[in-house]
Amino acid sequence: MPVPSQPGREFAVRVSDRGQPSVRDGSDGGQVISLLFGTGIEEWRRGWRRSVGTLPDREAIVSASDLTRGAATGTQVVPDRRLAYTVLGAPVDVERILEAVSDHLTDARDLELTVIVDDIEPLLAEQGPDAANELLDGLGARLDDCDSTVVIGCSFTERAASSVASVFDPVGNVEQLDHSVGLALDTLRQDDPTTFGYVRQHWAETRDGIEGCERNYPQAKQIHATLSEPETTPRTLGTALSGLVSLGVVDTWSETVGPTRYDLTAYRPARMWAVGATLATDEGDGSIDG
Repeated sequence: MPVPSQPGREFAVRVSDRGQPSVRDGSDGGQVISLLFGTGIEEWRRGWRRSVGTLPDREAIVSASDLTRGAATGTQVVPDRRLAYTVLGAPVDVERILEAVSDHLTDARDLELTVIVDDIEPLLAEQGPDAANELLDGLGARLDDCDSTVVIGCSFTERAASSVASVFDPVGNVEQLDHSVGLALDTLRQDDPTTFGYVRQHWAETRDGIEGCERNYPQAKQIHATLSEPETTPRTLGTALSGLVSLGVVDTWSETVGPTRYDLTAYRPARMWAVGATLATDEGDGSIDG
């Protein structure tokens, strides 16, 4: 499911496998609604000064976790701190979260607004991709007439990786990605630029071939045969496959003396997603360039 995208509003997805992604970068400190799944309110407020240097002019916080110690559920307003916050506790269903966001939108309807979701990983891991899709669709509907930017932070953890890959398109959705596969891609580019070039150009078609192949240990030509109207040939697909082996996405089957066979039982779709997202996000800044 692609993240909703409407004229006048942008969903910026930031993913990291090295801890919580940075979601405050680029914030102008104006009107902010912060939706917290992985951070308590006190810790979140302290983080503004560490990362941006100042608090927002006005902030509304929805805490959808049990990380805010000593806070009773409900909504509180702190006028002198230009702060309103709603504590929902956990677990909480998505509709209650969206209702709380809507309540805070009333005061921000005619203002330029930044909505920050930090960190959506607990929702993905504990309630699954359907809940995340419901949240994103609900935010899109409620922000339809707002001048708003939505920043979605997501930790790429082992428990949530498959859900991340099913919710966020690696090419169309991800604005920033900090993932260890980037180092492996840099190494491949330096050591074997030809193979790197084939991976960069054909990773999506190679992914489709792998996921469409019903054999456990196929040759490249057998994976290629599953594709309709391919841009690759069996040879170029084989080169891309060899690159994905070096990147840890798939493995080879060692029990053969003929053409290379690939062990699709070892296929790692979440790492394949990370390869595609890294190539897509780095294409704009040139940090990976074949």
